Amino acid sequence: MEIKVGFEIAYAAVQPTPMVIMLSIHPSRFSDIVGTERIVAEPDVPIGFYRDIFGNVCGRLVAPAGGVTLRGSALVRDSGLPDIVMPTAQQLPIDQLPDEVLQYLMPSRYCETDKLTDIAWSLFGNTPEGWARVQAIVEFVHNHVTFGYQHAHHMKSAHDVYEQGAGVCRDFAHLALTFCRCMNIPARYCTGYMGDIGIPRDPAPMDFSGWFQVYLSGQWYTFDARHNHPRIGRILMGTGRDAADVALTTSFGRMDLVKFVVVSDEVVVA
Repeated sequence: MEIKVGFEIAYAAVQPTPMVIMLSIHPSRFSDIVGTERIVAEPDVPIGFYRDIFGNVCGRLVAPAGGVTLRGSALVRDSGLPDIVMPTAQQLPIDQLPDEVLQYLMPSRYCETDKLTDIAWSLFGNTPEGWARVQAIVEFVHNHVTFGYQHAHHMKSAHDVYEQGAGVCRDFAHLALTFCRCMNIPARYCTGYMGDIGIPRDPAPMDFSGWFQVYLSGQWYTFDARHNHPRIGRILMGTGRDAADVALTTSFGRMDLVKFVVVSDEVVVA
């Protein structure tokens, strides 16, 4: 199958403002892009692209006084298969983990393992290690947290989500991956496109979404605590320790968001 993705995001600015954007498709999906991915700014200011420490593609630009509109588009091949389910995947002892994976056991900006470790062990200490334990965490978070855009707050942490029992997709991911880290399972935050493909159309669509991955049996597997069901058409854009590492846009000065439109739709051949 093929999926058309894209966005139009506009900001107003009083004065020239430097920005960093993370709006490109992740390098792990480069071979699936049909043709080229196009990301431009209007007015036509140059965007310099680079890789961050996590391997994500970032762009830097200076938005002119008055503001900037960012537009992107790409056509992506996809297997059409849902997220992989591998119940036999095993948790590795910490001393056998690759060096680069260890950071995903550590606390981070939104994932306070120190505040949640005792809670995690009380909830999941008797579950089987490996895939079954991760799934138990996902099911708990899915049932514990109520989804709603009115619950979004950029300062909300995993501990806040646990106490408040409400949030958006990134909050589900933060709480679940923090519980995984507390149980010595490496877990990282993911952001990307995920349209309503293969499911009834969601009354609260979210074409940019947040989920997480865990490291089991020597590879990363995708989990989604908000939906708690394998999904089709997930297109990764960035990975990091938490949402702070994969912000779609970061401005170094005051900017006001005035437009935000995202597309992630299956291309239907007539």
